[in-house]
Amino acid sequence: MWLGGLAREVNTVFNYCNELSVKVFERERRFLSGFDFWPFLKGVTRGDCALHLPIQAVQEIAEEYARRRRQHRKVRLAWRKSGGARRSLGWIPFKVRTIRYRAGQIYFAGRWLSLWDSYGLGAFELRAGNFSEDSRGRWYLNVCVPRAQRGDERDKPSVGSILDRSVPSLGIDLGLRTFAAFSDESLPPIEAEPFYRDLEPALARAQRARHRNRSKAIHAKIANRRKDFLHKLSTDLVKANGAIFVGNVNASALAKTRLAKSVLDAGWSAFRTMLLYKCDDAGVWFAEVDEAFSTQTCSVCNSRAGPKGRKDLGIRGWQCTVCGAVHDRDVNAAHNILAAGHRRLAEGILGP
Repeated sequence: MWLGGLAREVNTVFNYCNELSVKVFERERRFLSGFDFWPFLKGVTRGDCALHLPIQAVQEIAEEYARRRRQHRKVRLAWRKSGGARRSLGWIPFKVRTIRYRAGQIYFAGRWLSLWDSYGLGAFELRAGNFSEDSRGRWYLNVCVPRAQRGDERDKPSVGSILDRSVPSLGIDLGLRTFAAFSDESLPPIEAEPFYRDLEPALARAQRARHRNRSKAIHAKIANRRKDFLHKLSTDLVKANGAIFVGNVNASALAKTRLAKSVLDAGWSAFRTMLLYKCDDAGVWFAEVDEAFSTQTCSVCNSRAGPKGRKDLGIRGWQCTVCGAVHDRDVNAAHNILAAGHRRLAEGILGP
């Protein structure tokens, strides 16, 4: 496929930048910026052995490499592999004015590509973006467009209106058995969906039979079901609230324990990311707050009288020995998370 060939050229440029960056660091103890790569990449799109990539795409690859190296704070990044069992999925970046849209097709690098336009791109100015490949070999166009003004946009409510409860706000406690419990007790807890475990037997059969395409299709179905669930839930919560606070449960640490399969299946990190950008777009306050001792602390009298330690993990309901209040473990934690979020706003900590 033509895009597959361009993706292999992208890997070649990325790996060249990787190797060059390491050599410069070993010799001069400095890192190259995206602009510093440009003198070494001049002419790669000209001559008999020229790349078929547009020169703007070559520049973007070098800049993206420099950004990722800074992000991960590494001298050398992993190589992008063009073949074998660990082949990197295709990725072809482009800059502004590198692509054109006309009559349901995209013009890129001298070719017209047919496109299933589910967004109506003809009404927008196309800016920077990339082509990306999924595990089943299907290609997608990811492109930035100017933000359209919508009639349903909300101004972010004032801190005072959040603190005096005139605008609804919500605390969310994330878990494994109960995916989300809420401080608003009119909202029923959301039970965790077994996205992976439902299809695990079918996936095991396909893997034992070495049906690679079937295995990829099942993995994609699992991921799509999870994203559909998380998108619908996060959208409903953002529409109904002026402020949302969620516990900062450490998913990456728990993913290294025997609970790894359940933690990864839950999708906590993806859910919080969705809440973050949807709240930002809708004018809703959002923050991840420290959830330490949130299950042990009574949300009525603030005494730490709740179940403690691993031996009490099975206790889902308890009564405070100080004030006598009866709590559901997860709902009580959500109340404490909401209180922590309100304290952040009262103290002027307004960021995520």
